[in-house]
Amino acid sequence: MTVIPARLRAPRTQVYRRFRGPGLGTYIVLGLISVLSIFPLYWSFVVASHNSSAASSYPPVMTPGTQLWHNISRLFNSGEVNVDFWKALINSFIVAGTVTVAVVFFSALAGFAFAKLSFRGSSALLIVIVITMMVPVQLGVIPLYIEMIRFHWLNNLRAVIAPNLVTAFGVFLMRQYIVQSVPNELVDSARVDGCNTWRIFWHVILPAVRPVAAVLGLLTFTMTWNDFFWPLIVLSSQNPTVQVAVSTLASGYVQDYALVLTGTFISILPLLVLFLLLGRQIVGGIMQGAVKG
Repeated sequence: MTVIPARLRAPRTQVYRRFRGPGLGTYIVLGLISVLSIFPLYWSFVVASHNSSAASSYPPVMTPGTQLWHNISRLFNSGEVNVDFWKALINSFIVAGTVTVAVVFFSALAGFAFAKLSFRGSSALLIVIVITMMVPVQLGVIPLYIEMIRFHWLNNLRAVIAPNLVTAFGVFLMRQYIVQSVPNELVDSARVDGCNTWRIFWHVILPAVRPVAAVLGLLTFTMTWNDFFWPLIVLSSQNPTVQVAVSTLASGYVQDYALVLTGTFISILPLLVLFLLLGRQIVGGIMQGAVKG
């Protein structure tokens, strides 16, 4: 065993000070990152509260104006713009909510099967599911679009919901969490008490996966709400999601930047509210999973 000379040893107080908390540099870096992250949202709000000339004015306008409510009323006036923004918001809530509930439920069900049930080919099937995460989404657009035509689902919300009801990432995440957080003895004791497989899933697995379910639900809702590529292909401007509606606002020959950025700001608000309401539970779920892992 190597003995470190006393003159080379760091005093205990220095070691405690080093790991006691973040220094000034850490706060400066975090503050800079926060400002850079928030600035695009703030700039959207500033331009949305002025007229379109604010987007190209020099020097740039950095303070909010007084025309925000006027621009919001214009945005939701379907007679003035060429898109029904109310319908777009409702469609996005329907699609994102349905997909989120389905992904969390089916991913937990599949993760339970892969983690705690023994069946032939489970390892090979799990490998196939993981491999699908490496395949770009764009490669499946043409065959999936052909299927939507055969189902007569074009310009229907089912075309956006059905392909996203379960994800490979969700199944893998749930499987890994169940393996680490649910002991086999707990499942065996439930079977001894007379529970069938469905009751074990409903009364044992689902309560145990609440932290990771909150994380998966938030990620799924955010990605579905922000999805633009596939809804743009299968939906029209008469039945859009909110991202397609914002794209339609920006597709005119004359760009009304105040109106476009008002729609962008309104489309971001639901996600901000979701983070503010569930942020603590999400962070708690992530930390609980990290400690158990």
